[in-house]
Amino acid sequence: MNQKYLITAVYYLAFILLGLTLAADGPTLLKLAEHTSSKINEISWIFFFGSIGYLAGSYTSGRLYDRMPGHQLMAGMLVLMGILIVFVPLTTSLPVLIGLVLVLGVAKGAIDVGCNTLMLWLHNEQVGPFMNGLHAFFGMGAFIAPLIVARVLNVTGDINWVFWIFSIASFPIAFLVWRWPSPQPRAVPEEHQGAAFPVLPVAVMVACFILYVGAEVSYGNWIYAYTFKLGLGTEITANYLTSAFWGAFTLSRLFGIWISTRLKPLTILYLDFAGCIISVGMIMLARDSAALLWAGSILLGISYASIFPTFITLAEERMHITGSITGLFLVGGSLGGMTIPLLIGQAFEKIGPGAMLEIVFTTIVLNLLALILFTRVSTSPAREVDKNPAGI
Repeated sequence: MNQKYLITAVYYLAFILLGLTLAADGPTLLKLAEHTSSKINEISWIFFFGSIGYLAGSYTSGRLYDRMPGHQLMAGMLVLMGILIVFVPLTTSLPVLIGLVLVLGVAKGAIDVGCNTLMLWLHNEQVGPFMNGLHAFFGMGAFIAPLIVARVLNVTGDINWVFWIFSIASFPIAFLVWRWPSPQPRAVPEEHQGAAFPVLPVAVMVACFILYVGAEVSYGNWIYAYTFKLGLGTEITANYLTSAFWGAFTLSRLFGIWISTRLKPLTILYLDFAGCIISVGMIMLARDSAALLWAGSILLGISYASIFPTFITLAEERMHITGSITGLFLVGGSLGGMTIPLLIGQAFEKIGPGAMLEIVFTTIVLNLLALILFTRVSTSPAREVDKNPAGI
């Protein structure tokens, strides 16, 4: 088999693990609160500090991937994550748990930047389907995580083995990453040579990532507590609903691999945001309906799915993407994942579970407006037309 495809498969494994670890935060939140004798608004600080670490890992590693062999850096981060995650369910102190989550966030951010950047360097202009595939495997991990949580809870009554399973999985993936040669940074395309750093387009795209990741992480992590607290499901069915959201997300990302070869990134994004607005609006209009909550969550998973990789593909068409720029995008994602779930945690306690939907809906609308602004401040090189000869 072509070495490129073997390396791509390893990135996919790393992203399954990343999806597992990130999507498990919501379903394990209430148990972690029990372990540390914390209230909901107190335990929600793990989202904030986890995202602080993710931000630091994204920004720092983006520069490092431009300067050192990427696979060695990523393998080191996988080993670090595998060691630290063992202790997450064992701690009974909230400050200690926050410290662990902070460092784990650094490792996760570095893995995220590494897979996205190295995938771009590995496949260059043909990256679109592979990038959608990468993020489909993140969705696969996110889909499986609540099922693992539900199964472990049924068997053991606690969540310890959820984290220990993730730890065990990280070491063979680190070995596979280490053994392959790292892709080399891309040469600057002719149309971008001598161009100034695109400050405004990068800043607007960072804002897009802030809003997108904030909304995605918020819904994925808080839908469990929202469902359980409003009496729309038991602990087990709330886990299944979370899994259904991520399952729809995963299937849509797999379908997005094909869609990315047929439609322009901008067209895909506009369709996605329309679906997001419709799905959350539907849940808000019938808050007491478990059936509409399920239907809206599944539609939202479908609509969310391809936004992240399509943002990267759109940015790659309009700018020369380096590891540092990818790092900035993921810093934006970290900021969103840090602030918006925390805001929901505070509102959840003080206003009620329904505040989660209003915040997510507002974030989605602002994200669409930021995307429209990006199309006004960035320019698309001629190769975008060449890649879509039908003008779709």
